[in-house]
Amino acid sequence: MNSLKTTSFLALGALFAFQTVLAKRPKPPVRAFDAPGAPEFVRLDGKPGVNPPVDATGNYVIGPDYKLAPERSANKDVPKGMISQFTIDSKTTKLLNPGIARKEFGKVDPRNPKTLIVETHEIDYTRKITVYVPAQYKADSIAPFMVCHDGPKGKPNQTIFNILDNLIAQERIPPIIVIQIANGGGDAQGHQRGKEYDNMSGVFAEYIETEVLPRVEKNCGVKLTKNPDGRAAMGNSSGGSAALIMAWYRNDLYHRVLTTSGTFVNQQWPFDPKTPGGAWDFHDKLIPNSPKKPIRLFLAVGDHDLLNPNVMRDGMHDWVEANHRMAKVLKAKGYEYQYLFCQNSGHSVNNAKAQFLPHAIEWVWHGYQKEK
Repeated sequence: MNSLKTTSFLALGALFAFQTVLAKRPKPPVRAFDAPGAPEFVRLDGKPGVNPPVDATGNYVIGPDYKLAPERSANKDVPKGMISQFTIDSKTTKLLNPGIARKEFGKVDPRNPKTLIVETHEIDYTRKITVYVPAQYKADSIAPFMVCHDGPKGKPNQTIFNILDNLIAQERIPPIIVIQIANGGGDAQGHQRGKEYDNMSGVFAEYIETEVLPRVEKNCGVKLTKNPDGRAAMGNSSGGSAALIMAWYRNDLYHRVLTTSGTFVNQQWPFDPKTPGGAWDFHDKLIPNSPKKPIRLFLAVGDHDLLNPNVMRDGMHDWVEANHRMAKVLKAKGYEYQYLFCQNSGHSVNNAKAQFLPHAIEWVWHGYQKEK
């Protein structure tokens, strides 16, 4: 009982501290779609429920009003996929073992304002893996799949599975297996989630390849494709930057990426001189200065998405500006991309995503050719 009281007290303390941080943050400004420096947009605003064509690329404005996608609802006439869960203990893995956590946010390094000084300690952790296997999956066949970051740590949300059931039944996407991977805990610099999602390397993609996917195949009795064109990564916020990081540094493993409120800003920790701006470097130098890669990328951001949410004032913490810049460099390099600027929407664009998520999943998988 004492342990329970202590845990509850600590949880309340953490919640109070988090609410205090939020109270101190300035409210992000609302950015106009035609503000100076914004990419050129096609306007779909004023038409709730209307998304861009699934075969179109480029930049689109949606909102300010949204309509719930009909694919979110369960259909009794549609085959239902199988959902299962299992847990991975960090002590049983070779990579990302042990984890890290911090007690305090950290302070700007006076010698380098692009990074923080953070005191961390080692931790053991567990992560929940949630797997959706479509009803159309045939035993011993090789399946395309999508990895989703920030998967549930408890009971999964049925809505995404309804969307998948409907899209697959309507033959708008292939019968994909979806693997939702919970993060390792905490957020941003000095925490395990930040270490996994914000660092510019192929380490987390390798962790998924060697620690997660073999367990999925074993526990769920499926076979996952090795073809990178049959693999997608999806995420929100830092989970979005993690999805692109996986495809960029391990393009031999992933070609398709779906992001919302992508953290293409400077959240990397510890500092890496090869990419001093963290994920900001994607649009600042990596994409512009590198040969075009076979990546198909969906992006969405809110008109009052995040702006400088922490103590760093490095000019690289504006989520709207970062996603605008991404759209411009992707267009300049000839990438297949679609970018939604969501009016009347904040970080994570939840109200807009309730409308466009089925479209986004279909768009990301558009053009996929079934393996022979």
